[in-house]
Amino acid sequence: MPVQSEAGAKHASSAAELVSAKVDRVEVSAYTVPTDNPESDGTIEWDKTTIVIVEIASEGERGLGYSYADASAAKLIRDHLAGVIKGRNPMEVAGAWHAMIASVRNIGRPGIASMAISAIDIALWDLKARLLAIPLFSLLGPVRGEIPAYGSGGFTSYSIEQLQSQLGGWAASGMSMVKMKIGRNPDQDLARVRAARQAIGDDVQLFVDANGAYSRKQALWFGERFQQFNVQWFEEPVSSDDLEGLHLLRDRAPAEMDIAAGEYGFDAFYFRRMLDAEAVDVLQADATRCGGVTGFLQAGNLCLARSMPFSAHTAPSVHAHLGCAVQQLRHVEYFHDHVRIEQMCFDGAIRAENGNLRPDSARPGLGLNLRRAEMKQYLALG
Repeated sequence: MPVQSEAGAKHASSAAELVSAKVDRVEVSAYTVPTDNPESDGTIEWDKTTIVIVEIASEGERGLGYSYADASAAKLIRDHLAGVIKGRNPMEVAGAWHAMIASVRNIGRPGIASMAISAIDIALWDLKARLLAIPLFSLLGPVRGEIPAYGSGGFTSYSIEQLQSQLGGWAASGMSMVKMKIGRNPDQDLARVRAARQAIGDDVQLFVDANGAYSRKQALWFGERFQQFNVQWFEEPVSSDDLEGLHLLRDRAPAEMDIAAGEYGFDAFYFRRMLDAEAVDVLQADATRCGGVTGFLQAGNLCLARSMPFSAHTAPSVHAHLGCAVQQLRHVEYFHDHVRIEQMCFDGAIRAENGNLRPDSARPGLGLNLRRAEMKQYLALG
């Protein structure tokens, strides 16, 4: 029997109830959580992460969605987008999505607006699944029961000992893929990649992510030298805005090394331009940025039409469900910060087991409930 939300009935809502259902209430909050250690990648440094959480109520159920965005996204939801979806039927997610997109025309869709819409869209999909008393992956139509995850962290601020401990720990837990950051101090990158390979052994795939820190020539030089450590994934070797540079790297990189980018895409047009430019071997997308579940499915369909592999960026408790339903998806990023925050923030947050993410079929929707008391100390807006 699926676990219902605190106010839920013991059965799915009737067809008549769902036809006349309306969004009664939209609540939004933001929490800023300090990192457990100083963190940096090739281009920025940070010591905290903000999660914006949306809860939408209808027919005694409550859907939950979120985005890793600035607290200003929460203000946009509270002051503008909540009014767009109140009174709408929560079963008609596509209509709500299009209404929100239209409403931000003069605000600007990319960036904060897109992340705000993403959080609401995820909450609406969660609510729809809860009203039907089924998990989100079942509502979407699964093609698999679990999806591989890759451990992601290895920040440039880490010492060699921290790097080896984190990546080696993921390998020991059963993950067959791990990723580290590079690019902040290029003169140290080869030594750090060598140390990572030593820690994980020969059988685990090693990914690197420059976050656009290299020039084209630097990226070509490093790509050739990473080959000796069997690096199989080179993410954002140059800026994701440099489609010509990404295309150059895709053409010139070793055959066994995938060039990946796309995590900063906010709409299907961005992804189409990246694919038209033949800029990547694997397209990335993030449902908490690109328009929620609805936008992520659009990106997946673009990949399907191109026979292009697809990968989900971070937010594992959302992407585990999408990973089971999107045909082209290869794996989900198990990002250190988001794994830690989701375990703190939500009852029901998904953990990797033997290198895979498997949604709980006994919990409706995303299966997440906000731990309000535990998170109160981190409240930034609510």
